[in-house]
Amino acid sequence: MQVVESVSALRGLLGGQSAIAFVPTMGNLHEGHVTLMREARKRGRIVVVSIFVNRLQFGPQEDFDRYPRTFAADCAKLESEGVDYVFAPDEQVLFPHPQDFFVIPSPQLADILEGEFRPGYFRGVATIVAKLFNIVQPAHAIFGMKDYQQLRVIERMVAQLNMPIAIQPNPTVRAGDGLALSSRNNYLSAAERSEAPNLHRVMRGISVRLQSGERAIAKREAEAALELTGRGWQVDYITVRRQSDLGAQHGAREPLVVLGAARIGKTRLIDSLEVG
Repeated sequence: MQVVESVSALRGLLGGQSAIAFVPTMGNLHEGHVTLMREARKRGRIVVVSIFVNRLQFGPQEDFDRYPRTFAADCAKLESEGVDYVFAPDEQVLFPHPQDFFVIPSPQLADILEGEFRPGYFRGVATIVAKLFNIVQPAHAIFGMKDYQQLRVIERMVAQLNMPIAIQPNPTVRAGDGLALSSRNNYLSAAERSEAPNLHRVMRGISVRLQSGERAIAKREAEAALELTGRGWQVDYITVRRQSDLGAQHGAREPLVVLGAARIGKTRLIDSLEVG
């Protein structure tokens, strides 16, 4: 495995290579990330992983400065998974000049849910992913499904900008008690970690009812939010949306997804569950 820090060096190494599979990350890797690397290996002859904490997707009051940075441990994991190249640029490499050109996703997709509670988040995500795609030139890129709205934003960006990249969704990896693995789980106290699986539990309850044919969706969303609030959570949303575009109107046979975001203590957790 080779660690590469400059754009020119990475392009020199990858030039002329075909079947590149790419996994963009912000580091602090866990087993969920590792499954992305394994999926990349199935799809590409060359596997590239980036580690870069992207300032553009953090709001002014968010955790950019304290986001966990564990580069040595991350590299050990990646090497054990047979990753070929780790692209680990610093900010000056990716932003040699102030960034005043951005990828602006459709407001109908990006200004709802996460975009409502984190204004500008998807602009930051789409811009950095577009930059990384331009540098790496992958044939495949692997993204986890926990960040479901992010996945849809990236899929639409690739389609509308005619990028020759296949976006591969990868199922959410969970702890034994159902909690979706996330780097931000490291922020949880012992008591908060014990409480955290209840986000998945109430979302799973909605999913089970929908699979049984129930369509009293608004009632179930409200009940789930009320239960979490009663347990001490600050709920941003618990909602059922169309899988295709995250629209709120549901036809009888449209595939649905349950999406949730809530804060326990100072830690904000998100999750998603496709129905069916």
